[in-house]
This record gives sequence, structure tokens and C-alpha cells, in this order.
Amino acid sequence: MHISCQYMCTIIFIALEPQMKPRKGGHLAGISENKKCCVMNCTNTVNGRTWLSIPSYIVAFNGYFTAKARSHFISSALRGVGAVNWRIMPRENPASDYPSDFEVVQIRQDAHSSLLTLQDHPYIKRVTPQRKVFRSLKLLAGDGGSSCNDTRWMQKWQSWQSSRPLRRTSLSLGSGFWHATGRHSSRRLLRAIPRHVAHILQADVLWQMGHTGSGVKVAVFDTGLSEKHPHFKNVKERTNWTNEKTLDDGLGHGTFVAGVIASMRECQGFAPDSELHIFRVFTNNQVSYTSWFLDAFNYAILKKIDVLNLSIGGPDFMDHPFVDKVWELTANRVIMVSAIGNDGPLYGTLNNPADQMDVIGVGGIDFEDNIARFSSRGMTTWELPGGYGRVKPDIVTYGSGVRGSGMKEGCRSLSGTSVASPVVAGAVTLLASTVLNRELVNPASMKQALIASARRLPGVNMFEQGHGKLDLLRAYQILYSYRPQASLSPSYIDLTECPYMWPYCSQPIYYGGMPTIVNVTILNGMGVTGRIVDKPIWQPYLPQNGDHIDVAVSYSPVLWPWAGYLAVSISVAKKAASWEGIAQGHVMLTVASPAENDSAVGAEMTSTVKLPVKVKIVPTPPRSKRVLWDQYHNLRYPPGYFPRDNLRMKNDPLDWNGDHIHTNFRDMYQHLRSMGYFVEVLGSPITCFDASQYGTLLMVDSEEEYFPEEISKLRRDIDNGLSLIIFSDWYNTSVMRKVKFYDENTRQWWMPDTGGANIPALNDLISVWGMAFSDGLFEGDFTMADHDMYYASGCSIARFPEDGIVIAQTLKDQGLEVLKQETAVVENVPVLGLYQTPSEGGGRIALYGDSNCIDDSHRQKDCFWLLDALLQYTSYGVTPPSILHSQNKVLPPTGTDGSLPERLEGNHLYRYSKVLEAHLGDPKPRPLPACPHLSWAKPQPLNETAPSNLWKHQKLLSVDMDKVVLPNMKAYRPQVRPLSPGERGAWDIPGGIMPGRYNQEVGQTIPMFAFLGAMVVLSFFVVQLTKSRNRPKRRKPRIKRPLYLQQQQQIPHTGKNPTV
Repeated sequence: MHISCQYMCTIIFIALEPQMKPRKGGHLAGISENKKCCVMNCTNTVNGRTWLSIPSYIVAFNGYFTAKARSHFISSALRGVGAVNWRIMPRENPASDYPSDFEVVQIRQDAHSSLLTLQDHPYIKRVTPQRKVFRSLKLLAGDGGSSCNDTRWMQKWQSWQSSRPLRRTSLSLGSGFWHATGRHSSRRLLRAIPRHVAHILQADVLWQMGHTGSGVKVAVFDTGLSEKHPHFKNVKERTNWTNEKTLDDGLGHGTFVAGVIASMRECQGFAPDSELHIFRVFTNNQVSYTSWFLDAFNYAILKKIDVLNLSIGGPDFMDHPFVDKVWELTANRVIMVSAIGNDGPLYGTLNNPADQMDVIGVGGIDFEDNIARFSSRGMTTWELPGGYGRVKPDIVTYGSGVRGSGMKEGCRSLSGTSVASPVVAGAVTLLASTVLNRELVNPASMKQALIASARRLPGVNMFEQGHGKLDLLRAYQILYSYRPQASLSPSYIDLTECPYMWPYCSQPIYYGGMPTIVNVTILNGMGVTGRIVDKPIWQPYLPQNGDHIDVAVSYSPVLWPWAGYLAVSISVAKKAASWEGIAQGHVMLTVASPAENDSAVGAEMTSTVKLPVKVKIVPTPPRSKRVLWDQYHNLRYPPGYFPRDNLRMKNDPLDWNGDHIHTNFRDMYQHLRSMGYFVEVLGSPITCFDASQYGTLLMVDSEEEYFPEEISKLRRDIDNGLSLIIFSDWYNTSVMRKVKFYDENTRQWWMPDTGGANIPALNDLISVWGMAFSDGLFEGDFTMADHDMYYASGCSIARFPEDGIVIAQTLKDQGLEVLKQETAVVENVPVLGLYQTPSEGGGRIALYGDSNCIDDSHRQKDCFWLLDALLQYTSYGVTPPSILHSQNKVLPPTGTDGSLPERLEGNHLYRYSKVLEAHLGDPKPRPLPACPHLSWAKPQPLNETAPSNLWKHQKLLSVDMDKVVLPNMKAYRPQVRPLSPGERGAWDIPGGIMPGRYNQEVGQTIPMFAFLGAMVVLSFFVVQLTKSRNRPKRRKPRIKRPLYLQQQQQIPHTGKNPTV
């Protein structure tokens, strides 16, 4: 049954083909072939009836049941709702003979009531849409032909099809672009490094010790593997989970990944003797489904897989069946290694499942130890808006130009975090084979060993490199003497250490500020489940002013699987309001887990860990320097369809980066800090902050509604001196209907729940001052105050007080272009407004209709200068002369010539809103939630000195790496050998440069040795010169001179020669 293109073929091409026009240098000729391919694959009838366009749902059960029992549960649930047109989709794969915990059901009519009935069944845990998963490979050798799912043929504006953020995609690239760390700013000799990554990481040292991955089962979830590939000698099983009747790899990606892990010749893998289990979960059209993964995951648990590599990812951490199954996998001791994503250098772009606590998330570097430009950056965005994200990736390793097995034979090179992931998976497989007691190896203990042994890259923060670069031999030393214990990630909090602890180190803390939240991951190597005994204890160091800070902690009630969270909130005590200095202390907690091998009932293993805390405190800055960022009213995908602020971003229409000052507004935050402003984050309603402490409230790209109490409080606050800056975006209901797209997960058209911003809600907020934004949609380049500007899908100001200042520009009507494919230029479009409220001591308000110029996601020309000017106005009342005397000043619009935008009828914003709730079909505001209240820990002061340097490699209990003796590494470094047939150019060594392994760390020590050698030579000449000057003028008898000189020469040289 072909289901790869699904309903897209019958809808997308019918909707788009009449409007498609050939692009200059484009591929219009490919449309017919693309359409033909999809038509061929989408024909599907069952008993004479078409099920193609019928939504599919994953019905998850509370346990594993036989097929007969599952069918009985579903039929009994649907019997009473009249859903006669439904069926259970057949799944023909190796797992179909075993009990399962889910079914895939198609429901033809009355789906909503049927879903509610299914969810009410006592044996059914959850019902979610079946998700279609895409892979878009970009290989060095070329992409090959266009696939059926190629989205290049989508028309410019018409109805987007499922975009990349909805998909879990392959994380490989054809080429790498690199972000330098700043450590190599001078000209230098480029060194040739062989690209056999297993040798570079010194896996050959462990091979010489007899460790080659033997006895470890490793699963590769990818595109398959040919049966008789010459690089592999221990392929235990190949299974197919797709709707294609083949086990072979038609793309080469799965073969490459398997080769990095376990190839035995040419481009050698890490663990050639490991037991390979190949799971073909992607078709040759690079398509998969969540249900395929779920079945394959269940089979992996059944086969007792030890290590699983997953080189795919996507931002949908709310794909509940997938996320739940990953948790179940790791709970069954499967060590999952996954790529962190290729959406860098933007922050907040982590992919799932690599962003989960129980998964080893891998980022990419090049062979010069630079972070790959494409490698996704943290933080995790699960916790927003109320909390703060976790540190990810966990570790980084080589991900550019890495050599692996070709599809049939020979070697090839690929780049991407899809490549870095199997490097770590291969290393984990090899490391697992070195442990005699395999019971000690679990997802937590392996991650503990990797992050504790990782080598930190200088000049790179923790949201880029995690704990650092993979060090295979140090990880082996740690595992050699490991005993089960708990540890923390990060292992300390130092708000003074830059750049590693960015963004925490970028701004000191002070009394009256929002608490600084650090989200720490607890890793529990003692067992799959655990708990924190009693409560964590806060112990300030009195000699280091630890009593000047207050600490509150919240934590996971249960640590499962293998991990939990520890949220540490840090604030300044009142007595330090005018004090400046460093304060230190530590949080101590004890983790307990059931003793698995202890015969005593209720026996537990315990482990106590300390979290050192070090902060810099400054006196509370003046109100004018304090800016409060409204995070509470920002929404993003998942779970709803929140479109991009720039409608030109056709290939990626969903807003999914978190809209946080440390993710896609990072550059803006850095700029404000450089200008001396202190920026804090509001993760709760407007009713929950003291406005007298802040000069300006900054609202950017707000999608959320507002509580009536928030609107009333903000009006009072501005009357009392608080100022407000709003960067808005587009909102037009006709355009919103036009930019809908077909979601192949639910077989439904998705309508945006808001525009780029929620203009009707913002208008409610500012209406009391006679202000409003319009539903116009404009785009264009212009010059303001001698600065080049680009207006990207912004709105205009529809209404403004007559005594305010308004700046207008000439722009294109983008809304007309979207709706009618026509072009029009509109003059005097009001884009900027400044207003001083009339009340005595009242604040100021500034409005701008577009946020793209300060958003890293799609910024073309920054307008940080404009933000500076607006803050000068709101904080100090200084109107910028370039704006006050601008030739583009116009009379403020009165808003009488047009209606204001209204909310889209039938929108589903209430499903994802913190403010709205459904009420008889008409959403109403929820009751205002209570403001968050932190329970500050009672301090237990210590009258002892705190450690002076918190940066050291994470120390695991009972691990003494000096006791683990490795063989002479120099003896086992790979030597240059003649190239074998078919391996031409495998080493990539330019002519004239000495071949062989030239390690970067060794290369960096050569200048030091040269300097020491020069100093030795210089010292020798100085000593000789001094001796010659101090010789007595009277010459001694010639017969005694040799004896005297011999004695003098022996004294300084006996055991004192410096060596290099």
C-alpha cells in the first residue's frame, strides 16, 4: 500500500499548478515529473473505497496487548458513537507477531467525538495524529534526482505544505561552514589530518588492548544496508519497517552511518566486532511515519539493543507517542545517541529527541576544533516561558568531512550533526565493550563518563559545545573504575566565568531583580528510577559572602528515566542592595535509588552531590537602565501553527525558536548589554512585577492574549512612570487564510492561530491612549536617520494621539501581493510612533510595526540603533534629533478611514493559550493565575573557605584516572600506508606536507618547545660569557688548567641539563 505522498498529491498540485510560473533558471520542467511520481505513489483503494484522505491516529494503550485485544478495545470504544467508517491500519513488519502498545486507526467521519470516546477508554492512554516524517539529504556527491516530496515546487504564496519544523529530518550536510572560536586569529600553517575519525580519536589504542566492540548490540535507524557490503562482518539482522519491499539502502546515508560505527576496512569504524542491527525506517523517497518508529523501537527493546543511533531530528518535542517511546527505550537500558540538529548558528534550535535529558545529544565541530556553523545551539525551549532551558548539546565531536562507507563499496565524506552522532555512537559501543561488568553500563553512566571526560573548547559557551569535545581515552579511564552514582550537568554554577557560562556570566545580579534561573540536569547512574532524599540544602560560605544571596530550588519528584531536573533560582539578599562583590556557596542534595542486586527488601543506594554556586553582585542599577522583556506573552510552535514574522520565509513558515532574549533575540540582548542596559525576563503575567523598579517594558512579537487585570495594571504603571516599547508584526485575516498549509499528519488544512503578532490583543492593550495597529501588510527598503532599513512583513500604525510623533515611509503592499499576486507601492505608511503620556510623571510609549530587524531568525538589516534611540526616549525622555526633525514626519493617523483588525473567526488559539479557555464556542479569559512564589531555602552557613576555581573536569566519585594505565599511545598512532584500490585520495593530504597523524594539540605545543630551546641556548651563552669575564688575569700553570676546567664543567652540568 503506497502512502508516501498521501493527500498532498490530490490537493497540493490541484491548488498550485494553475498558478505556477517558470522561475528564471528554475526547474519548471520538473513539475510534471514530480507530479507523475506522486500520482503513481498515491493511488490507494481499500475494498473499493479510498482511505487516502482519511486522517490517521495513533491510539496508545496503557500496556502491551495482542492484536485481538487491541482491536476489541477500539471497537468497543467506538461502538456507541456511530463511527461506522473506521479501520485499523495493517502493519506488516517484524514486530507484528508480538504484543504492542499502540494501533494506527483511520476514522472517516465524526472524528472529533470518536477521538473523545477513544480517550475515555480505561485501557487507552492517549490518541494523537499519525505524523509523517521527512528526510532531506544533502550529500557531497550530489543530491540525485528530485524526490516526490521535494517542496521546491510550492508556489510562492499559496498554502504552504508541511514545513521542515513539522518533520524529523536527516542531519547531514553536503558542506560545512564554521564558526571560529577566535583562537586562531593569525596566519598559520594548515595541517593535513587524515579523516579516518576512529584513528583521530585514538580508538586504535583500545583495539590494541583487545577491545573492538565485541558483545555489544548496536542499532542503526536509517535508510538500510546492502546485504553483502564488504565493510561489515557482523550484521546480525536487517529489518524493514517501511512500505517498500526492500532491505537495501537506496540513498547511502544508512550505510555511511553504519560504517562510522562498525566498518572493518578502508574507512574504519570504531567497533568493527559489534553486533549490527539495521533498522530501515526511511524509504528511498526519504519518508517515514511515527508508527514505523514506534514498531521499530518496540522491536529494539525486544532484541535487547544496547546502543541506538538516530541521526534525525525535529523541533516537535510534543510528538507524545515518539517522546514517550524514547523514554521507554532508555528505561530499558538502551543508550540512545542522537544528532542535535543542523539549524545553527541560531540559538534555540535544538532538535528532538537529542534535547531530552535521557538522550546523548551530539553537536558538530571541524578538525580545527571550531564549532560547526550548522550545529544547532541551546537552550532547550520546553521550559519556556516560565522557566529556563537546559544545557544542550551534551557533547560535540567531528562532523565535517568525516569519511565513512560508500553505498556499495569504498569510502565517501559527509558533513553534519548526522555524521557527528554515529561518531559518538561508535565510541559508546567501543567503550561499552571495555566494561567487564555490563550491568554498570546504562544511559546515565555512559553520559556521565562522556561529559566528565570531555575536553572543553576555549572561547565557546556551554550552549554551543555542551561539556566539550569527545575524549575517548579519558572516557575509558573513567568507566574503568566507575561505580554507580549521581552527578549534575552542569556540575557547577559560576556566573562570573565567561564565555563558557554565557549568558549567565553576561550580566551581574542585584537586589530587586528577577531571580536568575539555572536549570540543572540530575543524572542518576544508580538506577532507572530515583528520588531526592529530604530536600536540597543551601550552604553559603560566610568568608566568601555567601549570606548575600538567597537560593530557592525545585526538582523532579521522581528521577525517571535515569534523570531529572534541579531548578536553582538565585536572588540577592536585601542587605546587599548597595554592595558589590563575589558571593559563593553550594547546594547539596542526596539521590537515592532502589538497590537492584540487593536481596534486602527496600534497600537503597545513595549518592550525595554538591553544586557550587558563585555569583557577582552589583548595587541595584538605576531604574532608567533596567529593561524588562515580556516573555510570558510569546507563543511558538509546538503545539500550534504560529507563522513566521517574515512571510518571505516560505521554506520554514513556523515560529519555533522560543522568542527569548537568549535564543533568536540573542544579538539584540548582547547589544543592549554592551550599551549598559540590564535586561531581565518576565515569565509571568504583567500583574506579577513591580513596575517602579523598571524604566521600560519591552514587548516584541507578542502572540498571546492579555488578562483584563493585566491591561488595567499596565495603564496604572505607565501613568506612574513606566515606559513601553512595542515591536509588532503583521496580522491580516485574509492573508492568514491564504498562508494555510496542508498538514499531512492530520490530513487537514492548518490555519494560523495568529499572524506574526496578535494585533487585536495589542490594540486592546494600548487603546486607552488612542493607539492601534492596522491590518496592513508592508514590505520594503528605506532609509531612516541615515540608516538603511528593511521592513519585512510589518504592519502600519492605524491610530495615534495627535500630539505624538509619527514617522512614515514608502513601502510595497505585501498583502496585495499575497492575495492577488499584484504589486503596489504605498506612500506615507506610518511605521514609527513616539508619545509622552499626559499624566504628571507619566511614562512614554513607542510603537514600531516590524520586529524582524532585531530577530536573529531572519534579520537582513539590523535596527539596533533604532532600539537605542527608543530606549533613550523612554528611559530619559530624550527625543532623538534625527527623528524629531525627520523629513518623514507626518500627521498622526486618526483611524477614522478604516476598521481595525479583528480576530480570525474560528481560530483555535484557546487550545494553546495561557489566558483563554473554551466557553460554549466563544473563548473567554481564564481566571488570573497566582503569581509564582519561590520558597527560599533556609541557609546552613559554613565558616570555611570556598574553592577558588570551580572550573575543573567533573569529578565522579571513586574515579582515579591515574590508576588506569594505557599502553604507549605513540606506538599505536596510525602510520601512513599505501592506498588500497578504490581508496584513492582517502587521506586528503596536499602535496608537500608530511603525511600521518598530526594532532592539533601536539601542534600547539611546538611553539612552547621552540621557546624553551631558545631559552636554554641563550642561558648557555650567558653562563659562558659570565665565566669568561670572571676569570682571574693571572694564568695558572698549564699542567693544572685541564683539571680545574674539568672540575668547573662537571659542577653545573651534573643532573641540571634542561630537557625539552
